[in-house]
Amino acid sequence: MLLIFNPAAGARRRRRFERVAGALAETGVRFTVADTAAAGDAERLASEAVAQGERIVVAAGGDGTIAEVANGIAGTDASLGVIPIGTANVFAHELGLPFAPAAIAAMLAARRTRVVRPGRACFDDGRTRLFIQMLGVGFDAAVVAALDTALKRRIGKGAYVVETLRQLASWRFPRLSLAIDGVPRDAAQVIATKGRFYGGRFLLAPGAAPDHAGVMACVFDRGGPGAAALAGAALPLGLLARLPGFSAGPAATLAVLGPAGLPVQADGDLVGRTPVVVDDQAAPLAVIVPRA
Repeated sequence: MLLIFNPAAGARRRRRFERVAGALAETGVRFTVADTAAAGDAERLASEAVAQGERIVVAAGGDGTIAEVANGIAGTDASLGVIPIGTANVFAHELGLPFAPAAIAAMLAARRTRVVRPGRACFDDGRTRLFIQMLGVGFDAAVVAALDTALKRRIGKGAYVVETLRQLASWRFPRLSLAIDGVPRDAAQVIATKGRFYGGRFLLAPGAAPDHAGVMACVFDRGGPGAAALAGAALPLGLLARLPGFSAGPAATLAVLGPAGLPVQADGDLVGRTPVVVDDQAAPLAVIVPRA
């Protein structure tokens, strides 16, 4: 078992990781730890480990780190483990994963898995990128693209609040040209999600499930600072379904055709620029989950 950890995550998360590693060692599980040093290292380390015969790779971090590891083991028979020590931990909440060190260790030691179907983002340059929870284009991607990562390490979710306020004053809210299962439409913002939650345990798409084919296309028709602020207020209150201009429905494919060059975020990280086409990863992914 390989545990991949980002030491730049800060001392507090290092202590949380070490408590999990200590609890895992007490179960008798043999494992090694690999530290990342830069973006992309988690994917590379996971890919190299699988090529050398490793069959369980554990991402110790948030949704971005988990997605990197998922990209590294995609298409293999390796299983993904998660130690949720990120900022929002949306994927962990989605699958009902534990957060207490002893419970995480027991889950990893038991090695019970659940199959999920990651989403796939396809870019014009031929690159593809898997996402485990969601992908967004519009205001939320603008926030992610401009986020101060050092501030995020210091104050966590508060950094998103700070950057949201900045982007409300500076983002121009361009209209997006979409095609949902080939049907054209325009919108101010779109989120393709594999799960119900967004930003933690905030309910975005009640009908979504990580083992379902396709994505839930969550479309925000209304743009501008006022509409974005209203959506931001509705999300934690569980009122998005009542938001004027909001709709969510299943889609096999979702294309954001323009404008070109807008940021695309997936699982909280900037992953590319429009245009982008979203569909399903061909091979499912086994994720270690608690015993039923």
